[in-house]
Amino acid sequence: MATKIRLQRHGKKGKPFYYIVVADARAPRDGRFIERLGSYNPNTNPATIDINFDKTLDWVNNGAQPTDTCRAILSYKGVLYKKHLEGGVKKGALTEEQAVEKFQAWLDQKDGKITGKKDSLTTAKQDARKAALAAEAKKKDEKAAAIVAKNTPPAEEVVEEEVEAPAAETETEASAEGAE
Repeated sequence: MATKIRLQRHGKKGKPFYYIVVADARAPRDGRFIERLGSYNPNTNPATIDINFDKTLDWVNNGAQPTDTCRAILSYKGVLYKKHLEGGVKKGALTEEQAVEKFQAWLDQKDGKITGKKDSLTTAKQDARKAALAAEAKKKDEKAAAIVAKNTPPAEEVVEEEVEAPAAETETEASAEGAE
């Protein structure tokens, strides 16, 4: 029996959620399966992948063929790299300790990348929130200034009356001097 490691779709329309399962290659996508290995949620950033590493490695070693998407997921989680290292141990190219050391170094590097991405997403989100709050505060200040300007009487009319009054006084003084 040819077995496949593939995704089984669940969730609602527009919000998919997948189970990673081992199934007979002839079974329908969401139909009967042999064993559930984990889950995959592409709706989060970064995507949430939860698999049983040992069971998945056993199935891959026993000949289960992953689909293209599952191959990418298994590669991301290190199942295929672990299989590769075990093959090197069987051929004698590596010792067991070297293989474990290489795999652990790879896991540490991968965890560093994932935490770096999560941190950058968090800081970007916080920066965007701060920028939005600053823009909102600026807009609020502009509206407040516009309301104050609208509610205060125009100061220009008061200034014009004061300017006209001294001009009238000078004209009357000039006419009085001319009459003398």
